[in-house]
Amino acid sequence: MSNDHPVIAVRELSKVYQMGSTEVKALKTIDMDIFPNEYVALMGPSGSGKSTLMNLLGCLDTPTAGEYLLSGEQVAEMDDDDLATIRNNRIGFVFQTFNLLPRLSALDNVALPLVYAGMNKEDRQQKAREVLELVGLGDRVDHKPNELSGGQRQRVAVARALVNDPAIILADEPTGNLDTKTSYEIMEMFEKLYKQGNTIILVTHEPDIAEHARRVVRLRDGLIESDTTNPPKVA
Repeated sequence: MSNDHPVIAVRELSKVYQMGSTEVKALKTIDMDIFPNEYVALMGPSGSGKSTLMNLLGCLDTPTAGEYLLSGEQVAEMDDDDLATIRNNRIGFVFQTFNLLPRLSALDNVALPLVYAGMNKEDRQQKAREVLELVGLGDRVDHKPNELSGGQRQRVAVARALVNDPAIILADEPTGNLDTKTSYEIMEMFEKLYKQGNTIILVTHEPDIAEHARRVVRLRDGLIESDTTNPPKVA
């Protein structure tokens, strides 16, 4: 997709949850464009709608109203198979809680999306090894999650997000369970991915993490409160 056209375009996007007899308007009317190779942080207090927006952008949930175009395609017109393909091939997910399978090695955790993609075992293990090398864990491929530190587990999660060469990486509080030094290392990794051409969308409530992004979109009460550009980081 050309950098002149948004990879993500949402218009009057809203999400209403029914909690018993009460309607909760998690998102009201969101209008936003994200272009290829942007690095965007979504910020806001708890309940602002940032995680709801992330779930909608990742095709993990469907909006109540509004329009979502992904690479120019109407997401609302896609069936479950189309959405599953997008989640597996075009979007890489990184979560605060890592979401690794405890009985699988780092290698097998990273290779899992390639199983769903139908790749044969030899090829997917080779690709998983290459990506683990990329995130600095080439010597930990046979370790299970409980044999790894928190930072190493998050690196495995990043490797899994990258293994299908997605154009977009969605990261939901990726440093939330990490100490300051490890958080910095993970953010350095995102910086490298951004410089390699990935589109990165990061949900965080931490201002120092949001500073790593090039653009910060702040949400409050289900609406965009501000959309600003960060000054270039000084090396």
